Amino acid sequence: MTVEYDSVKIGLLSISDRASSGVYVDQGIPTLKEWLSRALKNPLTFVSKIIPDEQPLIEATLKTLVDVDGCALVLTTGGTGPAPRDVTPDATVAIADRIMDGFGERMRQISLRFVATAILSRQVAVIRKQTLIINLPGQPKAIKETLEGLKDDRIQNAGLQNSDGEPIEIGIFAAVPYCMDLIGGPYLETRDEVIKAFRPKNAIRNPTKA
Repeated sequence: MTVEYDSVKIGLLSISDRASSGVYVDQGIPTLKEWLSRALKNPLTFVSKIIPDEQPLIEATLKTLVDVDGCALVLTTGGTGPAPRDVTPDATVAIADRIMDGFGERMRQISLRFVATAILSRQVAVIRKQTLIINLPGQPKAIKETLEGLKDDRIQNAGLQNSDGEPIEIGIFAAVPYCMDLIGGPYLETRDEVIKAFRPKNAIRNPTKA
């Protein structure tokens, strides 16, 4: 007996003038591929792009990832600060049907554990059609922290463990599978040792058995 999981197409978009021009090697997309491959049991297909910080191009690329490529989830990295060239959130909101404020709020809460400048981040998450789009930080460490949360050795090393030894910061990806359910996306199955997804009991289903 085999267990079958919904296949998922995920768009990964790195937004950086320097990475797109070859000044340095992009680290955001490899970090996301590695983390998602560990976190999800689903068969994954990635559509990856690296582009400069140009709002019209970001908007067009996001539309293509959703409308043409059919990505159920799109994750972006880079371009979320207050500098004039940081226009990723602006482009993301411009192509959105709905804004999901809680994702950005949670990412800033997690990052504030480490740096006061987290309040300068303008990360947002939105829904376009049946696709969830999330702006993530640009640094690999911050990407992992915001997706996965803080637990085990990372909490202990940072002095962030509470009295009963339980993690005190839950990553945003814990809410992604149920969000995908609600907007009509594929059913995401996470590996609990990486990130435990939250769903109400009546929303949990067993994978198809063949």
